[in-house]
Amino acid sequence: VQLQAFGGGLVQAGGSLSLSCAASGRTFSNYAMGWFRQAPGKEREFVAAIRASGDRTYYADSVKGRFTISRDNAKGTVYLQMNRLKPEDTAVYYCAAEAGIKSFSTWYLRPNEYNSWGQGTLVTVSS
Repeated sequence: VQLQAFGGGLVQAGGSLSLSCAASGRTFSNYAMGWFRQAPGKEREFVAAIRASGDRTYYADSVKGRFTISRDNAKGTVYLQMNRLKPEDTAVYYCAAEAGIKSFSTWYLRPNEYNSWGQGTLVTVSS
């Protein structure tokens, strides 16, 4: 599946931003989707994930209560609504997709478990 992320930009602390990731090429509803981010000089870290069916979501503690992941399988798109943004949220945000059956329940936390990635979109939060 090919992924393309949209929606990054510059926002003041406390503001909101919405990211989108459009999928093409495969049956989107077969894929669990994740959002990761990578700040300069840091490793890529998990932000949020959603099951293929959309019935369950997962969040990093650092964004829980502020970010919301959702998906529209008919449109082949996953979203990340980011509210109450903080300067430490500044990073390149990537969407990722995975259709495989995993042997452990927390696989979605690991970037290496996803086999498709979007190009990334930069989010900058000013203080």
